[in-house]
Parts: sequence; structure tokens; C-alpha cells
Amino acid sequence: MTEDAFDVVVVGSCMTDLVSQAPRLPKAGETIHGHKFFIGFGGKGANQCIQAARLGVKTAMICKVGKDFFGDNYIQNFKDNDVHTGFVRQTSEAATGAASITVNDAGENAIVIVAGANMLLGKDELQEVLPAIRKTKVLVCQLEINAQTSLQALQMARDNKVKTIFNPAPAVPDLDYNFYRVSDVFCCNESEAELLTGCPVNNVDEAHRAAQELLRRGCGAVIITLGPQGCVVLKAPESTSTHVPGTAVTAVDTTGAGDSFIGALAFYMANHSSMPLEEMARRANQVAAVSVQGVGTQTSFPFKRDLPAKLF
Repeated sequence: MTEDAFDVVVVGSCMTDLVSQAPRLPKAGETIHGHKFFIGFGGKGANQCIQAARLGVKTAMICKVGKDFFGDNYIQNFKDNDVHTGFVRQTSEAATGAASITVNDAGENAIVIVAGANMLLGKDELQEVLPAIRKTKVLVCQLEINAQTSLQALQMARDNKVKTIFNPAPAVPDLDYNFYRVSDVFCCNESEAELLTGCPVNNVDEAHRAAQELLRRGCGAVIITLGPQGCVVLKAPESTSTHVPGTAVTAVDTTGAGDSFIGALAFYMANHSSMPLEEMARRANQVAAVSVQGVGTQTSFPFKRDLPAKLF
């Protein structure tokens, strides 16, 4: 194992995206003609890791893929994006995770995921990589792997004074309350916030209220992303949240925009730790706004060279 110190370590999922573009999303039982199909690299964890890496920080991915064509390809994809692959495990017990994605002409999507090998990442693998977790600046987790594995990784990071970002996606209504306590930054979108709090989140005011409820559960800070409306940011011990407006752009494909935001946020937390969280969120919004102007998930994530120097 390399003893290098990483800026950002992501514990999470890899998915092979099987993407169909069609004029609209099909109804139940309906077959429609699409106009394009492609295979891409996805999975919330890997997406977030690759966006952070493209902005110029040293990243490592802790994940599990199958001993199959998709798994081999995924490891190569990490290498192509300068993500450290020493903690990527391959298993013959399950296939590499896959996601079937249909995108309509308005850029909206419907997704079915089969987690596969992602669900086999467990505490043994985390123990093996504890030296790397101890030395990283920021650890990022989501819910596309076994929830207990994510919780344990966040706890290990907290025990070692490593900053944590938790993205409760895909959201579950009965999230273990320990997740709040181990999250320095708890970052979700409006639908996830709604599911977690039971309160509607359709606008900025409702997002402010949901953020206050989430913060009460014990996180260090809450960010609720609101797509084109930007995001709201609330930090303990403050009682009022800040609305950070989004950048107006024409969206081509919103797949992965939230992951682009979180990868960028991890970059700023690792590289600009004294920057106010609101400013990190404002810049992460701008990175994500670039991603929605391109097609695909990781294919649309900008590199440092694609972005204005003022973001760095």
C-alpha cells in the first residue's frame, strides 16, 4: 500500500452507465425509439472522486468492482483521470455495478441501478485502508454502497480529525441518525432533503426550513442544492441559512450535476480550507453549471484548464 497522503478520499460506488437518449421517458409497458446510446462511467462515489481529481487535487477511490470487462475498464478510467487505484478491489462474487439511464430531450432522466459489487465493500476493506483515511484531508461518502460501510468510513475519518462530506443519496427516509453526527458537511438535493425531513422542499424558503431541521440532527453544516436556483448553506451554530444563487446556463444533460458539485466542494475543502463554506458552495455551483452544459456524466465534468482562473 502506498503511504502517500491524499487530499480527497472517496469511499463509494462505481457504476457503468448504459445511457439511452430518447425524445421522452417511456410510460410503463411502452416501447419507444431513442436516438442515441452510449456506455459511460458513473456511480456517485466515482463521479465525485473524478470531479475532484480533474480540479487538481490528489485523490484516491475506495470501492469494489467485478472481475469483469466493466470492472477492468473502470480501473483504467480511474488511472486515465489520475485517481489512485491501489484501494480498488475486484471480486468474482458479483458484477460491476450498472445503471440504465434514459435521458429525454429536456435533459431529465430516469435511472435504474443494480449495485452489484458495490454492496460487497465492507469493514475488512476499510480496515486495510485506514492508514490512507487517517492521512487524508477530506473524506466523502454516499449511500450507493452498504450504509454501514459508509457510516464506518465517516466515523473513522472523524476519529482521525479528517473533514467529512456526506451525500445521503440515494436518500432513505429512515436514515440512521449517527450519519448526521459524523458529517462535517451534510450535502443533499431538494428531493433528498424532502424525504429525510418529511417537509416539502420546492423553493428557497422551504429549503431554509429543511436545512434547519437537518442541522438540528447534529451535522456541522448543511448544504441543500436546488439545481438552477443554486443552494442554501447553513452552518452550526448559526440559525439562519444563506442562499447562494446559481449560475444561469442552458442545461443539456443534468446527469451527475450533484456529483460534480460535491467533487468540487471536496476540492475546495481540501485545497482552500480557510475559505467560507458559502464561497466554496458558490464556486462548486459554477463547476456544476459547466457540467450540465455537456452530455453524459463524467464526460461533462470540467478539468481545471476548462474553468476560469478566478475559481482557483
